[in-house]
Amino acid sequence: MTVTVNRNNFLKALQATEKIISRNLNLPILSNILIRTEQGRLRLSSTNLEIGVNYWIGAKIEAEGEIAVPARIITDFMQSISDDRVTLTTKKNTLLVNSENFKTQILGFETNEFPIIPTVKSNQIVLINSQTLKNSLNCVVESTSISETRPELTGVFGIVTPNRITFAATDGFRLAEISLNQKNESNFEVIVPRATIYELIRIIGDLDEDLEILVSENQILVKSGEFNVLSRLIEGRYPDYKKIIPNNVISRALFNKDDLQRQIKLSSLFSSSVFDIKIEARTDKTIISAQNQDKGEIHSSIASILKNEPFQVSLNYNYFLDGLKVIDSKKIIVEYTGEGSPLVLKPEEGDKFIYLIMPIRQ
Repeated sequence: MTVTVNRNNFLKALQATEKIISRNLNLPILSNILIRTEQGRLRLSSTNLEIGVNYWIGAKIEAEGEIAVPARIITDFMQSISDDRVTLTTKKNTLLVNSENFKTQILGFETNEFPIIPTVKSNQIVLINSQTLKNSLNCVVESTSISETRPELTGVFGIVTPNRITFAATDGFRLAEISLNQKNESNFEVIVPRATIYELIRIIGDLDEDLEILVSENQILVKSGEFNVLSRLIEGRYPDYKKIIPNNVISRALFNKDDLQRQIKLSSLFSSSVFDIKIEARTDKTIISAQNQDKGEIHSSIASILKNEPFQVSLNYNYFLDGLKVIDSKKIIVEYTGEGSPLVLKPEEGDKFIYLIMPIRQ
Protein backbone atom coordinates (compact mmCIF):
# COMPACT_ATOMS: atom_id res chain seq x y z
CA MET A 1 0.00 0.00 0.00
CA THR A 2 1.18 3.49 -0.83
CA VAL A 3 -1.12 6.45 -0.19
CA THR A 4 -0.75 10.16 0.47
CA VAL A 5 -3.19 11.90 2.82
CA ASN A 6 -3.81 15.28 4.37
CA ARG A 7 -2.42 15.13 7.89
CA ASN A 8 -5.41 16.89 9.52
CA ASN A 9 -7.95 14.62 7.82
CA PHE A 10 -5.93 11.54 8.76
CA LEU A 11 -5.64 12.68 12.38
CA LYS A 12 -9.39 13.36 12.56
CA ALA A 13 -10.08 9.82 11.34
CA LEU A 14 -7.57 8.37 13.81
CA GLN A 15 -9.15 10.22 16.72
CA ALA A 16 -12.63 9.11 15.66
CA THR A 17 -11.63 5.45 15.60
CA GLU A 18 -9.07 5.37 18.42
CA LYS A 19 -11.36 6.45 21.27
CA ILE A 20 -13.34 3.20 21.49
CA ILE A 21 -10.21 1.08 21.77
CA SER A 22 -9.30 -0.40 25.15
CA ARG A 23 -6.37 -2.58 26.10
CA ASN A 24 -7.28 -6.24 25.63
CA LEU A 25 -4.68 -8.75 26.81
CA ASN A 26 -6.61 -11.68 25.36
CA LEU A 27 -7.04 -10.08 21.92
CA PRO A 28 -4.15 -7.64 21.35
CA ILE A 29 -5.33 -7.05 17.77
CA LEU A 30 -8.18 -4.97 19.26
CA SER A 31 -5.60 -2.36 20.30
CA ASN A 32 -5.03 -1.62 16.62
CA ILE A 33 -6.63 0.43 13.88
CA LEU A 34 -7.12 -1.27 10.53
CA ILE A 35 -6.02 1.01 7.67
CA ARG A 36 -7.20 -0.10 4.23
CA THR A 37 -7.63 1.36 0.75
CA GLU A 38 -11.20 1.04 -0.47
CA GLN A 39 -12.89 2.38 -3.61
CA GLY A 40 -10.56 5.34 -4.04
CA ARG A 41 -10.54 6.32 -0.38
CA LEU A 42 -8.71 5.31 2.79
CA ARG A 43 -10.77 3.51 5.43
CA LEU A 44 -9.84 3.36 9.11
CA SER A 45 -11.61 0.79 11.31
CA SER A 46 -11.63 -0.07 15.01
CA THR A 47 -13.72 -2.21 17.33
CA ASN A 48 -13.95 -3.32 20.95
CA LEU A 49 -16.46 -6.05 19.98
CA GLU A 50 -19.29 -3.93 21.42
CA ILE A 51 -18.90 -0.94 19.10
CA GLY A 52 -17.32 -0.78 15.66
CA VAL A 53 -16.31 2.41 13.82
CA ASN A 54 -15.41 2.89 10.15
CA TYR A 55 -14.12 6.27 8.96
CA TRP A 56 -13.28 7.21 5.36
CA ILE A 57 -11.02 10.01 4.12
CA GLY A 58 -9.83 11.11 0.72
CA ALA A 59 -6.40 9.89 -0.36
CA LYS A 60 -4.07 9.78 -3.34
CA ILE A 61 -3.69 6.03 -3.82
CA GLU A 62 -0.64 4.75 -5.68
CA ALA A 63 -0.89 1.13 -4.52
CA GLU A 64 -3.73 -0.72 -2.80
CA GLY A 65 -3.20 -2.48 0.51
CA GLU A 66 -3.96 -2.70 4.21
CA ILE A 67 -2.32 -2.99 7.62
CA ALA A 68 -3.30 -3.00 11.31
CA VAL A 69 -1.23 -0.66 13.48
CA PRO A 70 -1.24 0.21 17.21
CA ALA A 71 -3.84 2.93 17.68
CA ARG A 72 -2.12 4.85 20.45
CA ILE A 73 1.28 5.02 18.73
CA ILE A 74 0.07 6.27 15.36
CA THR A 75 -2.45 8.70 16.87
CA ASP A 76 0.09 10.21 19.26
CA PHE A 77 2.62 10.49 16.46
CA MET A 78 0.22 12.26 14.10
CA GLN A 79 -0.80 14.66 16.87
CA SER A 80 2.84 15.61 17.39
CA ILE A 81 3.77 16.52 13.82
CA SER A 82 2.70 19.57 11.87
CA ASP A 83 3.52 18.61 8.27
CA ASP A 84 0.57 19.08 5.92
CA ARG A 85 0.88 15.87 3.93
CA VAL A 86 1.83 12.34 4.96
CA THR A 87 2.67 9.31 2.83
CA LEU A 88 1.81 5.86 4.19
CA THR A 89 3.57 2.83 2.78
CA THR A 90 3.34 -0.79 3.91
CA LYS A 91 6.33 -3.11 3.86
CA LYS A 92 5.33 -6.55 5.12
CA ASN A 93 3.96 -5.85 8.63
CA THR A 94 5.52 -2.40 8.93
CA LEU A 95 3.89 0.96 8.19
CA LEU A 96 6.28 3.59 6.87
CA VAL A 97 5.03 7.08 7.71
CA ASN A 98 6.90 9.75 5.77
CA SER A 99 6.42 13.50 5.65
CA GLU A 100 8.56 16.53 4.88
CA ASN A 101 10.37 16.39 8.21
CA PHE A 102 9.86 12.83 9.47
CA LYS A 103 10.52 9.25 8.45
CA THR A 104 8.93 6.74 10.80
CA GLN A 105 8.44 2.99 10.93
CA ILE A 106 5.57 1.55 12.98
CA LEU A 107 5.36 -2.19 13.50
CA GLY A 108 1.94 -3.57 12.60
CA PHE A 109 -0.04 -6.81 12.51
CA GLU A 110 -1.52 -9.18 9.96
CA THR A 111 -4.94 -7.88 8.99
CA ASN A 112 -6.50 -11.35 8.87
CA GLU A 113 -6.50 -11.29 12.68
CA PHE A 114 -8.64 -8.14 12.74
CA PRO A 115 -12.34 -8.81 13.47
CA ILE A 116 -14.82 -8.19 10.67
CA ILE A 117 -17.13 -5.28 11.47
CA PRO A 118 -20.49 -6.45 10.10
CA THR A 119 -23.07 -4.30 8.39
CA VAL A 120 -26.79 -4.15 9.12
CA LYS A 121 -29.43 -5.04 6.57
CA SER A 122 -32.85 -3.88 7.62
CA ASN A 123 -36.11 -2.37 6.44
CA GLN A 124 -36.19 -0.30 9.63
CA ILE A 125 -34.46 2.85 8.38
CA VAL A 126 -34.62 6.39 9.77
CA LEU A 127 -33.17 9.59 8.32
CA ILE A 128 -32.31 12.33 10.82
CA ASN A 129 -30.14 15.44 10.77
CA SER A 130 -26.83 14.85 12.54
CA GLN A 131 -27.05 17.94 14.76
CA THR A 132 -30.66 17.17 15.68
CA LEU A 133 -29.59 13.68 16.71
CA LYS A 134 -26.54 14.91 18.62
CA ASN A 135 -28.47 17.57 20.53
CA SER A 136 -31.29 15.16 21.36
CA LEU A 137 -28.92 12.51 22.68
CA ASN A 138 -27.06 15.14 24.71
CA CYS A 139 -30.33 15.98 26.45
CA VAL A 140 -30.92 12.47 27.78
CA VAL A 141 -27.65 10.51 28.02
CA GLU A 142 -26.65 11.83 31.46
CA SER A 143 -29.84 10.33 32.90
CA THR A 144 -28.82 6.77 32.03
CA SER A 145 -27.81 4.51 34.91
CA ILE A 146 -24.17 3.66 35.60
CA SER A 147 -25.19 0.60 37.61
CA GLU A 148 -25.40 -2.77 35.84
CA THR A 149 -28.09 -4.00 38.26
CA ARG A 150 -30.72 -3.22 35.63
CA PRO A 151 -28.90 -3.35 32.27
CA GLU A 152 -31.81 -1.85 30.34
CA LEU A 153 -31.39 1.42 32.28
CA THR A 154 -27.75 1.77 31.17
CA GLY A 155 -28.86 2.79 27.69
CA VAL A 156 -30.95 5.41 25.91
CA PHE A 157 -34.43 4.24 24.93
CA GLY A 158 -35.39 5.16 21.38
CA ILE A 159 -38.99 5.02 20.16
CA VAL A 160 -39.64 5.51 16.45
CA THR A 161 -43.19 5.86 15.11
CA PRO A 162 -44.37 7.15 11.72
CA ASN A 163 -44.75 10.73 13.02
CA ARG A 164 -42.40 10.99 15.96
CA ILE A 165 -38.97 10.06 17.31
CA THR A 166 -38.55 9.97 21.09
CA PHE A 167 -35.42 9.49 23.19
CA ALA A 168 -35.65 8.80 26.92
CA ALA A 169 -33.37 7.77 29.77
CA THR A 170 -33.77 7.17 33.49
CA ASP A 171 -31.65 5.83 36.32
CA GLY A 172 -34.55 5.58 38.75
CA PHE A 173 -33.78 8.96 40.35
CA ARG A 174 -34.34 11.24 37.37
CA LEU A 175 -35.84 10.98 33.90
CA ALA A 176 -35.18 12.87 30.68
CA GLU A 177 -37.31 12.68 27.54
CA ILE A 178 -37.17 14.55 24.25
CA SER A 179 -39.66 14.10 21.42
CA LEU A 180 -39.21 15.19 17.81
CA ASN A 181 -41.99 15.60 15.29
CA GLN A 182 -40.57 13.80 12.28
CA LYS A 183 -42.21 11.73 9.58
CA ASN A 184 -40.63 8.41 8.66
CA GLU A 185 -41.73 4.98 7.52
CA SER A 186 -40.36 2.93 10.41
CA ASN A 187 -41.83 1.74 13.68
CA PHE A 188 -39.55 0.24 16.34
CA GLU A 189 -38.06 0.52 19.84
CA VAL A 190 -34.38 0.13 20.78
CA ILE A 191 -32.12 0.48 23.82
CA VAL A 192 -28.72 1.84 22.79
CA PRO A 193 -25.79 1.50 25.24
CA ARG A 194 -24.60 4.62 27.03
CA ALA A 195 -21.06 4.19 25.65
CA THR A 196 -22.37 4.10 22.09
CA ILE A 197 -24.33 7.30 22.64
CA TYR A 198 -21.23 9.13 23.86
CA GLU A 199 -19.25 7.90 20.85
CA LEU A 200 -21.94 9.09 18.45
CA ILE A 201 -22.04 12.52 20.06
CA ARG A 202 -18.26 12.79 19.85
CA ILE A 203 -17.89 11.52 16.29
CA ILE A 204 -20.73 13.67 14.94
CA GLY A 205 -19.04 16.79 16.29
CA ASP A 206 -19.80 19.71 13.96
CA LEU A 207 -21.03 17.51 11.11
CA ASP A 208 -24.32 18.86 9.73
CA GLU A 209 -25.92 16.43 7.30
CA ASP A 210 -28.57 13.72 7.23
CA LEU A 211 -27.66 10.44 8.90
CA GLU A 212 -29.13 7.06 8.08
CA ILE A 213 -30.00 4.78 11.01
CA LEU A 214 -30.60 1.09 10.38
CA VAL A 215 -31.83 -1.29 13.07
CA SER A 216 -31.85 -5.08 13.17
CA GLU A 217 -32.87 -7.41 15.98
CA ASN A 218 -29.72 -6.87 18.03
CA GLN A 219 -27.66 -4.18 16.26
CA ILE A 220 -27.87 -0.54 15.22
CA LEU A 221 -25.90 1.15 12.44
CA VAL A 222 -25.55 4.93 12.09
CA LYS A 223 -24.19 6.04 8.70
CA SER A 224 -22.96 9.28 7.21
CA GLY A 225 -20.94 10.04 4.10
CA GLU A 226 -17.67 9.79 6.02
CA PHE A 227 -18.28 7.37 8.90
CA ASN A 228 -20.47 4.63 10.24
CA VAL A 229 -20.90 3.39 13.80
CA LEU A 230 -22.13 -0.11 14.54
CA SER A 231 -23.24 -1.15 18.01
CA ARG A 232 -24.97 -3.98 19.75
CA LEU A 233 -28.34 -3.19 21.32
CA ILE A 234 -29.21 -3.85 24.95
CA GLU A 235 -31.60 -6.74 25.32
CA GLY A 236 -34.62 -6.57 27.57
CA ARG A 237 -37.73 -4.46 27.94
CA TYR A 238 -37.49 -0.82 28.90
CA PRO A 239 -39.77 0.12 31.83
CA ASP A 240 -42.96 2.03 31.15
CA TYR A 241 -41.48 5.35 32.22
CA LYS A 242 -44.57 7.27 31.10
CA LYS A 243 -46.29 6.13 34.29
CA ILE A 244 -44.13 8.38 36.44
CA ILE A 245 -44.64 11.54 34.37
CA PRO A 246 -47.16 13.53 36.46
CA ASN A 247 -50.48 14.49 34.90
CA ASN A 248 -51.36 17.09 37.51
CA VAL A 249 -49.35 20.16 38.48
CA ILE A 250 -49.90 21.85 41.83
CA SER A 251 -47.60 24.86 41.35
CA ARG A 252 -45.32 26.40 38.74
CA ALA A 253 -42.34 28.69 39.25
CA LEU A 254 -40.53 30.58 36.49
CA PHE A 255 -36.78 31.29 36.83
CA ASN A 256 -33.96 32.85 34.90
CA LYS A 257 -31.85 29.80 34.02
CA ASP A 258 -28.42 31.37 34.60
CA ASP A 259 -29.45 32.81 37.97
CA LEU A 260 -30.92 29.51 39.10
CA GLN A 261 -27.83 27.61 37.98
CA ARG A 262 -25.55 30.01 39.86
CA GLN A 263 -27.53 29.81 43.11
CA ILE A 264 -27.67 26.02 43.05
CA LYS A 265 -23.91 25.79 42.51
CA LEU A 266 -23.34 28.09 45.49
CA SER A 267 -25.67 26.08 47.71
CA SER A 268 -23.99 22.85 46.66
CA LEU A 269 -20.84 23.96 48.52
CA PHE A 270 -22.70 23.33 51.79
CA SER A 271 -24.65 20.20 50.88
CA SER A 272 -24.40 16.98 52.86
CA SER A 273 -23.15 13.57 51.75
CA VAL A 274 -26.41 12.95 49.84
CA PHE A 275 -25.84 16.12 47.76
CA ASP A 276 -29.11 17.66 48.96
CA ILE A 277 -30.32 21.23 48.65
CA LYS A 278 -33.70 22.64 49.64
CA ILE A 279 -35.83 24.78 47.32
CA GLU A 280 -38.61 26.83 48.90
CA ALA A 281 -40.77 28.68 46.38
CA ARG A 282 -42.62 31.64 47.93
CA THR A 283 -45.03 34.10 46.41
CA ASP A 284 -42.40 36.82 45.94
CA LYS A 285 -39.13 34.85 45.66
CA THR A 286 -37.51 31.44 46.05
CA ILE A 287 -35.10 30.45 48.82
CA ILE A 288 -32.37 27.91 48.03
CA SER A 289 -30.53 26.50 51.03
CA ALA A 290 -28.18 23.76 52.17
CA GLN A 291 -26.72 22.69 55.49
CA ASN A 292 -23.72 20.59 56.46
CA GLN A 293 -22.63 20.04 60.06
CA ASP A 294 -18.97 20.03 59.03
CA LYS A 295 -19.07 23.03 56.67
CA GLY A 296 -21.88 25.35 57.71
CA GLU A 297 -24.99 26.49 55.90
CA ILE A 298 -26.27 28.84 53.22
CA HIS A 299 -29.58 30.53 52.44
CA SER A 300 -29.88 32.48 49.21
CA SER A 301 -32.83 34.08 47.46
CA ILE A 302 -33.60 34.28 43.77
CA ALA A 303 -36.28 36.12 41.83
CA SER A 304 -39.09 33.89 40.61
CA ILE A 305 -42.68 34.09 39.45
CA LEU A 306 -44.93 31.62 41.27
CA LYS A 307 -48.27 30.43 39.99
CA ASN A 308 -50.56 28.80 42.57
CA GLU A 309 -49.43 27.84 46.07
CA PRO A 310 -45.94 27.95 47.64
CA PHE A 311 -43.97 24.71 47.96
CA GLN A 312 -40.70 23.32 49.24
CA VAL A 313 -38.71 20.28 48.20
CA SER A 314 -35.27 18.74 48.78
CA LEU A 315 -33.32 17.50 45.77
CA ASN A 316 -29.97 16.14 44.63
CA TYR A 317 -28.22 19.23 43.26
CA ASN A 318 -26.20 17.20 40.73
CA TYR A 319 -29.38 15.96 39.10
CA PHE A 320 -30.81 19.48 39.07
CA LEU A 321 -27.71 20.95 37.42
CA ASP A 322 -27.62 18.14 34.84
CA GLY A 323 -31.15 19.06 33.84
CA LEU A 324 -30.46 22.78 33.62
CA LYS A 325 -27.33 22.16 31.55
CA VAL A 326 -29.24 20.57 28.66
CA ILE A 327 -32.27 22.88 28.60
CA ASP A 328 -31.73 25.40 25.81
CA SER A 329 -33.78 28.28 27.17
CA LYS A 330 -33.15 31.51 29.05
CA LYS A 331 -36.20 30.88 31.24
CA ILE A 332 -36.93 27.65 33.12
CA ILE A 333 -40.26 26.36 34.39
CA VAL A 334 -40.16 24.27 37.57
CA GLU A 335 -43.34 22.33 38.30
CA TYR A 336 -44.23 20.97 41.74
CA THR A 337 -46.48 17.93 41.51
CA GLY A 338 -46.94 17.01 45.16
CA GLU A 339 -45.07 15.62 48.15
CA GLY A 340 -43.02 12.58 47.17
CA SER A 341 -43.71 13.16 43.47
CA PRO A 342 -41.14 14.23 40.86
CA LEU A 343 -40.19 17.85 40.33
CA VAL A 344 -40.46 18.72 36.64
CA LEU A 345 -38.10 20.99 34.69
CA LYS A 346 -39.08 22.41 31.29
CA PRO A 347 -38.02 25.22 28.97
CA GLU A 348 -40.36 28.21 29.08
CA GLU A 349 -41.43 27.58 25.49
CA GLY A 350 -41.85 24.34 23.61
CA ASP A 351 -42.91 20.90 24.75
CA LYS A 352 -40.16 18.76 23.22
CA PHE A 353 -38.14 18.23 26.40
CA ILE A 354 -39.09 17.23 29.93
CA TYR A 355 -36.83 16.44 32.90
CA LEU A 356 -37.97 14.87 36.16
CA ILE A 357 -36.14 14.63 39.49
CA MET A 358 -37.30 12.51 42.40
CA PRO A 359 -37.20 14.42 45.71
CA ILE A 360 -35.03 13.40 48.65
CA ARG A 361 -37.12 12.27 51.60
CA GLN A 362 -36.14 14.19 54.72
